Amino acid sequence: MMVRVWEYDVPEDSVADFERVYGADGAWAKLFSSSEGFEGTELFVSLSRPGHYLTVDRFQDEASWRRFQTDHRDAYLELDAASEGFTVSERELAGPDVG
Repeated sequence: MMVRVWEYDVPEDSVADFERVYGADGAWAKLFSSSEGFEGTELFVSLSRPGHYLTVDRFQDEASWRRFQTDHRDAYLELDAASEGFTVSERELAGPDVG
């Protein structure tokens, strides 16, 4: 299994939009699910830090993730640009490109 973990800080006025797009049934999960090898997305919210979130995206293996990147590049970039305004910061904590 290959896991990608992202950390986000979300302003209060964007929380509902962020959760709708980044949640387990959100736009990102729907996009990822269009690719073979996607195994799920989870959204975690901090109980001690308001507006702080983690997402965990699971793919069967790194090859599945790379195939998704190739096959869905334009849709990925479009959704990334559309959801950019929901966060004040984002950082990839774990994944094949972190190191």
